[in-house]
Amino acid sequence: MLVSTQHLSKRYGSLVALDRCSLQVPSGEIFGLLGPNGAGKTTLLRLLLGFITPTSGAAVVAGFDCVRESLAVRTQTAYLPSEARLFRRMTGDKVLDFFARLRRECRRELAATVAARLDLDCSRQVARMSTGMRQKLALAVVFATESRLLILDEPTANLDPTARAEVLDLVQEARAVGRTVIFSSHVLSEVESTCDRVAIVRAGRLVHEQSLDHLRRCHRITARLTGVMGGIPEALAQRVKILQGSEVQAGTTVLEATDSLGPLLGWLSTLPLEEVRIEPVGLGAVYDRFHRPDLNTATH
Repeated sequence: MLVSTQHLSKRYGSLVALDRCSLQVPSGEIFGLLGPNGAGKTTLLRLLLGFITPTSGAAVVAGFDCVRESLAVRTQTAYLPSEARLFRRMTGDKVLDFFARLRRECRRELAATVAARLDLDCSRQVARMSTGMRQKLALAVVFATESRLLILDEPTANLDPTARAEVLDLVQEARAVGRTVIFSSHVLSEVESTCDRVAIVRAGRLVHEQSLDHLRRCHRITARLTGVMGGIPEALAQRVKILQGSEVQAGTTVLEATDSLGPLLGWLSTLPLEEVRIEPVGLGAVYDRFHRPDLNTATH
């Protein structure tokens, strides 16, 4: 595993910023972090980089301990903070020159290419750039740094739709050459379309991990019945559940399939169906189970 944490915790007095977080991220994976502001995502990222010291637990990146060997960790990592601060009196070109000299892993020509892809005018002084332009400049530095691990904290914030799409392409290109990406975002659609796996953080705790490949096989089935449905066959009990509140007699029943639809279709064809609608569950529904508990009505 390129990234591994074991019961990683950070407390500030009575405030628990991160609570016993254990996760593993293999090489070549895009790993998404989801959660509202204050959930603990940025705390986790800063612990991985050795910017802050854990209260308890341990973290390892590329074989290096994140506390005792934090400098070695950072040599393996390119990090985009949620609020990147750049030299306001420099032009964009001078900023790229500076970071290319500062880190030998940062390729100046690649930074220029990324900036061009993001449609950024690097001749402008940073102080005269908009928030979105400064974000593009920081992204050019990060994606030009040839490190094993990319840590991106809200990388598409303040960007227009075209630039957002370009950033997601850059993330996937990084994975294609074997790099690992940790991608923290509030935008569920970006995470769902880009990441291989996602973790949901709530109040400092890692409450759920989900393979996006598996999620894409999950569907919600809304069936309007003219008669009695009966129970779910035993052979399908691990694949489908009835959402609480649905009518199992005549009326509308809502089912959630947690795996591929193939085995369910034969059973559905035996039901007294008047109408049926099948749609993907989506990451939003999974997220709402943990951050909108009033919607968490699923039951077997």
